[in-house]
Order: sequence, then C-alpha cells, then structure tokens
Amino acid sequence: MEGAKVIVIGGGPSGMMAAITAARNGGNVTILERNDRVGKKILSTGNGKCNFTNRNQDISNYHGDSDFIVKILEQFDHFQTMRFFDRLGIIAKDKNGYIYPNSNQASSVLDVLRMEIFACNINVECGIKITGVEKVGHRFVVHTFLKDYDADSVIIATGSKAAPSTGSDGSGYEYVLSFGHTLVPVLPSLVQLRSDPKLFKAIAGVRTDAHCMLYVENDLVADDKGELQITDYGISGIPVFQISRYASIALNERKKVKVLIDFFPEMDYETLTKLLINRFNLYKTRSVEDAMIGMINKKLVTMFIKESGLSPTAAAGSLNEDQIKRLAKNMNRFKVNITGTNSFDNAQVCCGGISTKEINPYTMESEKARGLFFAGEIVDVDGACGGYNLQWAWSSGFVAGKNAALKKPVFSL
Repeated sequence: MEGAKVIVIGGGPSGMMAAITAARNGGNVTILERNDRVGKKILSTGNGKCNFTNRNQDISNYHGDSDFIVKILEQFDHFQTMRFFDRLGIIAKDKNGYIYPNSNQASSVLDVLRMEIFACNINVECGIKITGVEKVGHRFVVHTFLKDYDADSVIIATGSKAAPSTGSDGSGYEYVLSFGHTLVPVLPSLVQLRSDPKLFKAIAGVRTDAHCMLYVENDLVADDKGELQITDYGISGIPVFQISRYASIALNERKKVKVLIDFFPEMDYETLTKLLINRFNLYKTRSVEDAMIGMINKKLVTMFIKESGLSPTAAAGSLNEDQIKRLAKNMNRFKVNITGTNSFDNAQVCCGGISTKEINPYTMESEKARGLFFAGEIVDVDGACGGYNLQWAWSSGFVAGKNAALKKPVFSL
C-alpha cells in the first residue's frame, strides 16, 4: 500500500525536518513553499553561522507550556539533533555549549537539508500561494491560486510573523483558525526595545557590558547580562533580546514597562559609590567629567553627569556625598521607560501563536481536526537566543512528520 500522502506547508527549518521525517517513515511527501526556494530563513540564523542547537537544555530557555514543550523535546533532543546533522555531513563545533557547523556557514546546514530532501524523493513546489486548507471527510484539500492538493495529513510549518521578508508573514494562522483553533496574541520577541529618542541620540552606537532588568508595573519580571547596544531609538543587544518578549506582552496589555540598566554589573551600588568617592578625592582638581575618564565610555559619562543634575566642569573634589550617590545610582540603576518594541521586520522570532492546549503533546496533532499537524514557530512556543528556537523547530518538526506519516490513506470506492 502506498504511504500516507503528506503535505507540508512551509519549507523553513521545521517544515524541512517534518518533511524528511515523514518521508523516512514511509510518507509520500510534498512541500509547498511560497518563496522561490526552501530554507531562506536558515541563512540568517546565528549571524549567518547557524547556531543550530545548544547543550544546555534547561526548560527555562523555552517559553510556553513547559509540560507540553518537554514532551516534544524528549522525543527529539539536542543529542539526536547533533546525530541527525552529523549523519548528513555536518561536523559540529561547540562554543561553550552553543553548537555551530564547523564551517561557520549557515548555508552548510541548508545545503545538507536540501540534499536529504532530494535523497528522500520529496516533491518540492516553490512560489506557491496557499488560499486555504479544508478537511473533506477523512482527507484534506489545500487550495492554492494554481490548483488544489489533496492529502491524508497536513503539517502547518509556516512560521509566525517575524522577519516577513523571509516568508513568515502570519498567513499560516488564517488556514488554522478556520478549524476553530485559539490564537494567543502574536507579538515581536528577540527584538529591540524603544524609548525616548531624546535620551539616546547623543550616545547612539555605544556598546558596553551591562545588566538589564525589566520591570512591569514595578515588578521585576526578567533580567539578563551581556553586551548592551545603544541605538538612536532605544536599546538592543543580546540581553535586551532575552527580556523583550516580556516587554511585548506587557505593552500589549497596556502596562507600564521600564528597564533598569546596571552599567557596572561587576559592582554593587555601595562598592561603586566608594569607588567614585575615592576617585574624586584622588583627582579632586580635575573636572567631574575628566575624573571619570577611563571608567566607562565617555559618551556615557556625559549622560550620567547630565541625568544626575551635575555640572561636567565642576571640580571633582567639590561634590558632596549625596551628589556622588546620585551619580552612582544612575550608573548602577539607570532608568529607561519603554514605549514599544521594534516591528516584526526586526524580530528574530515571535511569542504567541496557536494555543498548545489544543495540540496533542505527543504527536503535534490538532485536537480540533485529526490529521492536521503543527511544527515550529506557528504554535505558542518560543525560545531564548542560543539555538533554542531552532531546536524547537527540529523537535516539533520530527514529531509532526513522524506522526503525520502514520495516517493511513483512505480510498473512496
């Protein structure tokens, strides 16, 4: 008997993994991709180097229903991911747990996936615009502008709304909502945060190590350390990306959001205050600005002095203890009121998506329409920077592909 006819909508990381797995399990597989080729988004991952998984798989690196996520990751973990790519020819490079191809080229990962798709005799059709997905009896019909495709099972792997130039424009949600699924608000994640541009124009371009703490209505909800990048509209960099999903959600709920930045994360407030007191006593005849040269980027020094209400030309030795404490507080807990995030165009991933409460946690199959499966970012799961979103793509794609191939063909008499 011919294997189950499986259609995978979307040829990104999760879609390719789903297709390969379904084919390896006997499925007759077709990928429908709206771009002119599959895998376009992979090329931009890991700054073009493709951090395709991570050895540290603590569940705190994933956001969503943790029980659901664990059940999927257990079926195809990071060890299996590394073995999978090793067998395709990728030699892995371990950088403190962050796993990259030894070539340092994302194109290597894409190339071996394409070769495996060819080896598995998977039919790939590009430039396809889906207009809808319909269930007719026990089978599915995928409607496009050109023709209709029938299938025993369908895997939705269209991605979310992040980086729409790569093909992820949120259109996949339209196909799914017709089956009665619930959509958790889809918002930019792993994205830059915006604030008052007047504050940042003079210091745009500065990069420095910092500890970023995100507060929602005065409650600390997330924090991260790393290289902070200051832009003319706000803040960026890995620590900002890591906390941005919480800002997106809070702003969508019209809550007040702020980030406190510790520009001296290696020191607490008391230690920093003592350092400034000693420094100003040592260089008491210098101006405040000159006395701080060498401590931190000069543009930041100017900002700290201004925000502390001090004169940059005042003699360092003339400052009293309260003034020095005010300066130390700004350096240790600099407040940035967050007014928004950058758009989906700038986001690496999204938070939100199809509710996992309506998806089988062992098969990735819809609880609303049997034979309909999901893979990747379209569901309400997202990860931190560091290979976690790709690991979710591989894991969910594997589970969806394996189970979609098990749907027995139904023949009408």
